[in-house]
Amino acid sequence: IARPEGGGRAAAGDAPAPARQWPMLLVLSLVGLGLILTAFDVTRVGTLLVGVALLVGAGLRWWLPSVGMLAVRSRFTDLVTYTVLGVVIVVLALMQQPNPWLELPFLDRTLHFTVD
Repeated sequence: IARPEGGGRAAAGDAPAPARQWPMLLVLSLVGLGLILTAFDVTRVGTLLVGVALLVGAGLRWWLPSVGMLAVRSRFTDLVTYTVLGVVIVVLALMQQPNPWLELPFLDRTLHFTVD
């Protein structure tokens, strides 16, 4: 099976394993920190951090020629997937109740139309 484009090691082969996969470890660390914050009732910031981690992953996938295990499919597919999921999670975190930081009236009307 062929390796995805950009799926080579992010560091030289003689580097220790964590250094070779630093892009994936960075994204996973941000997601882990976001989940810990969410567990300790800092929900909005934790969820926002998870979305930002996916956007960081998209940026790394676009910018670096080799990202190790962060490369799953083609560069285009990874960019679209990471970006769409990151943006959706960030927007939902900003709309979290109570006292949302972002209000989108058309979504409010849609919710009331489907629930009522």
